[in-house]
Amino acid sequence: MDKIQNAANYVSDTVKGATSTASKEANKEVAKDNNANIGTRASATKDALGDKVDEKKHNTSADVNKEAAKH
Repeated sequence: MDKIQNAANYVSDTVKGATSTASKEANKEVAKDNNANIGTRASATKDALGDKVDEKKHNTSADVNKEAAKH
């Protein structure tokens, strides 16, 4: 039963990691946009950094669950 739960967690964390990656990339584009005002660019930079942390957390968790599902 643990293998099934670990596999489900792996899938969930993989999706969350991919979502964070997409959000990070979108925020990076806003942060680089010279047509956006400075407040918007600063907020996008902050959000991109938060997304990077979330991306790393979810991808690490996915890797742990993937390994646990194998055993």
